[in-house]
Amino acid sequence: MSEPSILQRIAAGDQTAVSDCMDQYGDLIWSLARRYLGMDADAEDAVQEIYIELWSNAGRFDPNAGSEVTFVSTITRRRMIDRLRKKGRKPGISDIDDAPESALGEGEESLPHHAELDNIEAAFSGLSEQHQQILQLSIQEGYSHSEIAEQLSMPLGTVKTKVRRGLIHVREQLKINSESE
Repeated sequence: MSEPSILQRIAAGDQTAVSDCMDQYGDLIWSLARRYLGMDADAEDAVQEIYIELWSNAGRFDPNAGSEVTFVSTITRRRMIDRLRKKGRKPGISDIDDAPESALGEGEESLPHHAELDNIEAAFSGLSEQHQQILQLSIQEGYSHSEIAEQLSMPLGTVKTKVRRGLIHVREQLKINSESE
């Protein structure tokens, strides 16, 4: 019988496992937090929340379902995505009175047009509905390939292939569009 993992020890109430968890996974959690949120206080808050969530959900870890590092990185990534979504919904701190008058122009003409966004949308719309759904779940919503496979009742290999082919298609379309401009 093998030794219990760090998360299993935390779930069992082992106080030394908490510091072992921080030592073992601290760099991973911090690197993901910095990648998603940058080097600000928001990343520090997120890391604290992630540790709390890891400790409170340690009992859910099943070594037969996946590795401990996968469990930790999945929880971390999900919290970062949740945080970014929440942050995106909050109004900015600056007041509209602080905006330069040129930014408050009349009508759509004052908004910058993003041709790159149009190209991405066009490339994406050239995909089948199933490819679009799988890429949306993967890229926009942050689900792993295995989570997508489970959600859509598809084999994992099929999901991986569709993600890869979809990304290749979008990349090729973007290359074609940028060369034709």
